[in-house]
Amino acid sequence: MHTDTSPTILITGGAGFIGSHLATELLQHGYQVRILDNLIPRVHGPERRRPDYLDRRAEVIVGDIRDTHRMKEALDGADAVIHLAAVVGERSSMYRLEKYMSVNTAGTAVLLEALLDQPVERLIVASSSAVYGEGLYCSYNGTVYPKIQRTPGEAARGGWEPRSPDGEVIYPLPTPETKEASPLSVYAISKHDQEEMCRLIGEVYGIPTTILRLFPVYGPHQGHLNPYSGMLTEYASRLLQDLPVLLFEDGYQQRDFVSVYDAVRAFRLALESPGAAGGTFNIASGRPCTFRTVAGLLAAITGRQHLAPEITGTSRTGDIRHCFADIGRAREVLGYEPEVTLEAGLLDLVAWVEAEIAGRRKVPVPVRAFGSSRLRV
Repeated sequence: MHTDTSPTILITGGAGFIGSHLATELLQHGYQVRILDNLIPRVHGPERRRPDYLDRRAEVIVGDIRDTHRMKEALDGADAVIHLAAVVGERSSMYRLEKYMSVNTAGTAVLLEALLDQPVERLIVASSSAVYGEGLYCSYNGTVYPKIQRTPGEAARGGWEPRSPDGEVIYPLPTPETKEASPLSVYAISKHDQEEMCRLIGEVYGIPTTILRLFPVYGPHQGHLNPYSGMLTEYASRLLQDLPVLLFEDGYQQRDFVSVYDAVRAFRLALESPGAAGGTFNIASGRPCTFRTVAGLLAAITGRQHLAPEITGTSRTGDIRHCFADIGRAREVLGYEPEVTLEAGLLDLVAWVEAEIAGRRKVPVPVRAFGSSRLRV
C-alpha cells in the first residue's frame, strides 16, 4: 500500500518497545506515523513525557485506547492501523484479570467500533505465540500432539518435559499457524480474543486484517520489569552487575527469540504485501534456543563466563516448556526472512544495557559499537 502520497499509519501503543522501533522503520520507508499511547507513569515517569528514543518525526497523541474520543481523534485521516497496545505478561495476568481483559480485549473492541465509522485500508494486529500454549509435539512413532498441558503435579515432581496422555515421551516440533490455540494464561486468552474479534469484524465489514503472532522479541529499549517479555534484558543486566542469571526449571526450555529489527520489518512487509490480508503469520527467527544457551552467550559477551547460571528448579504459573516457530508462511507470503542472528542481536542488546547502567550510575562504561538497525548473519 506504500505510495508517493505518504500514507499515515496509526500505531496504538507506539511509544513502547516494539512501537518505537516500528515508528523508525516506517518513517525510514517514507510513511507518516501517528502514535496513540497513554505513556503510563511506570514506564515513562510521572510527567508521562515522550521517550527520548522515539523518533521526533512521529506524531504522538496521549490517550488510552479505551477512550472513544481519543481513538476517533487518532484515526482521523489514518490509512492503516497497527494495533500494538496491550498489557503484557503471562504471570501477572493470572492475578490482574480485570486489567488485562479491560485493556487488551475491551480496548480492542473500542478500536474496532471506531473503525466501523472510520475504516482504514489495512488493520494489522500484534498477537503472541502465547495463544498456542505449548508448541507442537510428536512421539517417536510420528503421532502428533497439538494440545499438551503439563499438570502442576508433574512440575512439582520435576517432570519438566510434557508427555502424551498415555505418558509417552514426546518431542517438540516447529509450530505452524494451523496449530490449535490453547491459551494457558489470561494474557494469552486476551490475545486470542484480539485475534478473533479483529478477524471477524474485518471479514464482516471489509477491513483487510492481518494477524502477526510474535514470538519472544528482544532488543534495545526493552524494559526488564516484565519477567517474560524482558527476560533477556534482565539476564544482561544481572551479568553486567556481576550477578548470575536465574533460570527457571532446568533451563532447557526452548523458545524462538526474534530481534526487534526483524519483527518491525515484518509489520512493514505486512502493510506492503497484498497477500497478507486475511492471513495469520508467525514472526520469529525459526531457530529454537534454550535458556541455558542464551545465558551462555550473554556470559561470553559480557565477559562473565565465571558466573554460572543459577538453576532454580522452580516453575512459573502460565509458563510453557517448548514453543518455536514454523515461519514458512511468512517467508512465502510476506517475503519475510530473519536477518539478525541471535549472537549479533545479543551484542546489540548488551551494548544498550551497558549504556543504561552507565547512565544510572553516572559512571563511564565502554559501549561497543554494535547499535544498528540492520545486524546481519
